[in-house]
Amino acid sequence: MITKENILAIAKKTILSESDAIAKLTDYLTDSFYDATQAIFHSKGRLIVTGIGKSAIIAQKLVATFNSTGTPSLFLHAAEAIHGDLGMVQNEDVIICISKSGNSPEIKVLVPLLKRFGNTLIAITGNMSSFLAQGSDFVLNTTVDQEACPINLAPTNSTTAQLVMGDAIAVCLMELRDFKPEDFAVYHPGGALGKKLLLKVSDMLEHTLKPVVAPEASIKQVIFEISEKRLGVTAVVENNTVIGIITDGDIRRMLTDRDTFVDLSAQDIMTKNPKLIQSSTMVAEALNILEDNKITQLIVVEDKEYKGVLHLHDILKEGIL
Repeated sequence: MITKENILAIAKKTILSESDAIAKLTDYLTDSFYDATQAIFHSKGRLIVTGIGKSAIIAQKLVATFNSTGTPSLFLHAAEAIHGDLGMVQNEDVIICISKSGNSPEIKVLVPLLKRFGNTLIAITGNMSSFLAQGSDFVLNTTVDQEACPINLAPTNSTTAQLVMGDAIAVCLMELRDFKPEDFAVYHPGGALGKKLLLKVSDMLEHTLKPVVAPEASIKQVIFEISEKRLGVTAVVENNTVIGIITDGDIRRMLTDRDTFVDLSAQDIMTKNPKLIQSSTMVAEALNILEDNKITQLIVVEDKEYKGVLHLHDILKEGIL
């Protein structure tokens, strides 16, 4: 019977085995890695990543990483390549071929075809004397002593080594391109980082909910406007210029301090010179202003024209923290 202790021990052994395999990759870094990275960086074409079996899955992951970090990439399944998909390869493309053995039948068919087209071929392989290694322009060594699996057959250490070597290329290319968070955001517009770096205040405004009252508006009108627009606030606008703000908190304090408000108007209870923010401001900056001033709403203007209200809750809903 396998106990909990046995399971944890096996898991630990697997993790240590894979980490040891990765650590040894540093000993395999040669000028070939530098030259391969430079070939990709200076290429006028795309990066094609291909493989078969488990290596194909690693290739797909690396394509996703390259694309998201500024290196236009495509996945080409080695088996499908020799049945028509080779047509996606263009003259100036650089190709990474991933294979542990470097001798699988599909690879042996594919390599001569790629070389016939004159493309630069980079091998990521664990067999430096393989057909793939011998036929490539640059060879990146991902040799592992053994797999982590108990029968030394299931690709574990070898595929992890392939993945790490590919990630190393991607990170080097990011450095070569001086790839910044703003660049990353361009490729991830739907993520939290993308929204934080790309979303402007104007993108957040719900123009159908634009609470506004005139300075002479009655308190009843003010209450109706705040209630109807459901933002907990209304701007006080005169000649299309914001001159004040009234929050639901202002209304509560007024009711606490007075028995009647029939003689009051919006300008009597408004806060003058409220915090304003330009519609072109990034939402992340707006969030900092809200937090620094311990407020939940900002009046949005374009130049001096009133455009609406930005509420803290709307920012939080977008996942921008």
